[in-house]
Amino acid sequence: MIKTDILIIGAGPTGLFAVFEAGLLQLKCHLIDALPQAGGQCSEIYPKKPIYDIPGFPEVLAGDLVDNLMEQIKPFQPGFTLGERAQTIEKLDDGSFIVTTNKGTKHHAPIVAIAGGLGSFEPRKPLLENLQKYEDNGIAYIIKDPEIYRDKRVVIAGGGDSALDWSIFLADVASEVTLVHRRNEFRGALDSVEKVQQLKNQGRLNLITPAEIVGLQGDEKLESVLIRKTANAAEDIKLKVDSFIPLFGLSPKLGPIADWGLEIEKNAIKVDNTLDYQTNIPGIYAIGDVNTYPGKLKLILCGFHEATLMCQSAYQRIYPDKKYVMKYTTVGGVTGFDGSKKEAPKAVVKSIN
Repeated sequence: MIKTDILIIGAGPTGLFAVFEAGLLQLKCHLIDALPQAGGQCSEIYPKKPIYDIPGFPEVLAGDLVDNLMEQIKPFQPGFTLGERAQTIEKLDDGSFIVTTNKGTKHHAPIVAIAGGLGSFEPRKPLLENLQKYEDNGIAYIIKDPEIYRDKRVVIAGGGDSALDWSIFLADVASEVTLVHRRNEFRGALDSVEKVQQLKNQGRLNLITPAEIVGLQGDEKLESVLIRKTANAAEDIKLKVDSFIPLFGLSPKLGPIADWGLEIEKNAIKVDNTLDYQTNIPGIYAIGDVNTYPGKLKLILCGFHEATLMCQSAYQRIYPDKKYVMKYTTVGGVTGFDGSKKEAPKAVVKSIN
């Protein structure tokens, strides 16, 4: 039986930052994740994807963000159960919980924080004949290492942030990048849309809209795609390619957590955002992309905020008779469970004669 103060289900950025905030309160954390390494989607799906909205980082690769978070929480010595999925939960008479994984590992904690991101996920695939034939032979749904596309001819399909961001990024890597979208309007950030348009005007990116991929051709591997302009269905464009990357998003599933008695809305866990992001079951919280509430934004920085308030509430549940006085790290520094301490800078006072 693994015992801890806060059991965090999901070791993505939000779950990892919760370890830091809990550590400041001298609360111990243990994390469960079905993936074999920490970092969630940032490690598994797009470690080389740049992220632009993390405060203090004009640009940071998703994998580097995870590395920084792991370094930040090192003094608080979190435990990890990786490669196992949280399967069942049991609430004990004292209000604490036992969570058992699909491999039988048991965890006991007074607080459970679900930070499972989008849950388990499958890429949304286009309905194309011979699609399976070319998977891993020219078709990929996830970009883990953009260097694979160095000096290659790449076609990306999609109209969201991933399609826009990767089109922009690969414009400096691939020999030719073509972005195909079925509408003239995009769902991504306006800044990214403007950047794509600039790259098109500079001749560094081909933009074909409104259009869609209607055919795949090649012997052993993908050699070309057929693109149909929506406005002129009678005329297809045959484009030679090395890689086709359909980025239509992920189909998320909560998995076994959906059977834990939590209040679910549109495949997300409802929480009370007026105070601490607690679910309908006292002692169970949901933070990050896995939760929903009025005005919810699925952003990493929002997950960080939710993790901070969750930890404050968790402390009060664990120690109802103690009053915690918050101290800024710029004043109190950071003291790790290993005895290490990062001292806050001392104020310098000068007398004036």
